[in-house]
Amino acid sequence: MTEFWESSFIEKQTMWGFEPTDSAIVTKDFFLEKNVKDILVPGIGYGRNAKVFIDNEINVTGIEISKTAIDLARQNGLDISIFQGSVTDMPFDKTLYDGIFSHALIHLLNKPERDKFIRDCYNQLKPNGYMIFTTVSKKAPMFGKGKQLDKDYFEIMEGVKMYFYDSDSIKQEFEKYGLVEFSEIDEPNKNMKNKPPVKFITVKCKKEL
Repeated sequence: MTEFWESSFIEKQTMWGFEPTDSAIVTKDFFLEKNVKDILVPGIGYGRNAKVFIDNEINVTGIEISKTAIDLARQNGLDISIFQGSVTDMPFDKTLYDGIFSHALIHLLNKPERDKFIRDCYNQLKPNGYMIFTTVSKKAPMFGKGKQLDKDYFEIMEGVKMYFYDSDSIKQEFEKYGLVEFSEIDEPNKNMKNKPPVKFITVKCKKEL
């Protein structure tokens, strides 16, 4: 039974395939332009977004709650430092990073958890460092579906709670943490060609001197 559960879990975890997201590719280009050398990736999963940074000689440290996902990352050649645990328990080290990239994670947290996560990421940035988040938009088709738990916060299916951002909530939560810009991005489902793209917002912040 355990083997079946593990197999199902891995299948679910890898449903997005092993190609990096467009958001990760754009962030990689930006980090290279800004000479970013060391980054933290909270919610690194099985590593599909990490490789694009590593292949461009950016050092990556990850955080991941799932041991199965970490094991899968190792099986796929990801020989980097990964802290096992929840991002709600950050920080896991005292290192300051040139950059932080977190894809499709923050919207899975409730308000106190989001506030702490943003603050913890900001605190682990070097001066002039950048943190970039991708998060689901209120323009996504699943917005408003399921059970409403709070403003713009829904349990869209059993056990899956999601907060949906718009320009006002982006400003409210990120402005005091060096918000530089935010923009919408349609993230294609590269491993599921028949699925429509997911509507995300990319949020970029800079830690000023």
